[in-house]
Amino acid sequence: MNDVTEDGRAARWQNHRTERRTELLTLARKAVHQLGPGASMEEISSHAQTSKPVYYRYFGDKEGLRRALGAMVITDFRHRVIDAALAKDDERAALRAMVGAYLELAQRSPNLYYFVTSGDLEATTNSEEESPSAALNAFFTEITALMTDRLSSYLHEAGSSDPHAVSLWPRAALGMVRAAGESWLSQPEGPNKPPLDELADALTTWLINGIAAATH
Repeated sequence: MNDVTEDGRAARWQNHRTERRTELLTLARKAVHQLGPGASMEEISSHAQTSKPVYYRYFGDKEGLRRALGAMVITDFRHRVIDAALAKDDERAALRAMVGAYLELAQRSPNLYYFVTSGDLEATTNSEEESPSAALNAFFTEITALMTDRLSSYLHEAGSSDPHAVSLWPRAALGMVRAAGESWLSQPEGPNKPPLDELADALTTWLINGIAAATH
C-alpha cells in the first residue's frame, strides 16, 4: 500500500509540475508579446505576477526559458502551417497557404518570434521532447515531406520530369520564406512595405515560377 501511495503522490506531483510549467510558459509568452524580445526574467516574472525565483526553478535561466518557449512556439507553427496546406487540394494553393500561415504567425507577434529565434535553439534540454531543436527538426521533416509530395504532383500534372535535384527544393524554399519573412518583419510600416497577402503571393510565384515570372 505504501508503494502505491508513494507512486500516486509522485504522479500527482509530476502532473502538478507539468501543469505549472505550461502555465508559466503561457504567461511568459504573453509577457514577451507585450514587452518585446529583450524582456528580462524580472520583467517577465513581474508581468506574469509571479516571482523570478519560480521561473529560475522551472527553467534554470533566461536561455532555458527561451528554449522551452521556442519548443512551444515552433510546435504551434508546425501544426498551423501544415494544417493550412492539408486544407487545400490544389498544389499551388497549398504552397500559398503554407507561406501565408507562416508570415501571419510571425506578424501576429514579432516580439515573440524574435525572442525564440534569437537564442541557441539547437541547445539541448533535459527532455528531448521539449527540445526546440527536436520541434524544429520535426517541423522541417514533416513540411519537407509534404512539400516534396506536393511538388511531385505539381510537376506530374504539368508534364515535367522530377529530377533528383528537385528533392532539395523544399529546404531551399523554407530558407527563402524565412529570410524574406524576417526582412519583411524588420521593415518599418510605410508604402514600401508590402502587405502580407501581396508578399505571400509574390513568394509563391517566385518559388514555383521563378523570379523571371515577375517580368511577365
